[in-house]
Amino acid sequence: MRDTQNVFHLAIPCRDLEEAQVFYVERLGCKLARRYPDRITLDFFGDQVVCHLSDRTDVNPGFYPRHFGVTFYHREEFDALLRLVALRDIPYFHQPRLRFEGMAEEHWTFGLIDPSSNILEFKHYRDPRMMY
Repeated sequence: MRDTQNVFHLAIPCRDLEEAQVFYVERLGCKLARRYPDRITLDFFGDQVVCHLSDRTDVNPGFYPRHFGVTFYHREEFDALLRLVALRDIPYFHQPRLRFEGMAEEHWTFGLIDPSSNILEFKHYRDPRMMY
């Protein structure tokens, strides 16, 4: 099991650090932890995302097989982020929708895309036992 003092770490490509910082910090509400000439480190909902400056970004991404995000335990947190996305007019990669309706793994989901074409997914399962 995960110790709450441990932090998951994910590094992603980024074409422009300023653009990434505006998206993740000013629009999505993440906290900037550090900034260097070649990367920014973010507190991404309690975990660490590092945006590394790169000329190898995907100009035409698909949702599968690669995306990342947060599965919220509490519906209120999912809804609060959804309101923030609407308030700040952040474009969706895919609109909020209910998946697997009526099944044990029923969950709400929506997708965003950052300026470097990294795809983010946010979810909330009706039954928290289905989060994994």
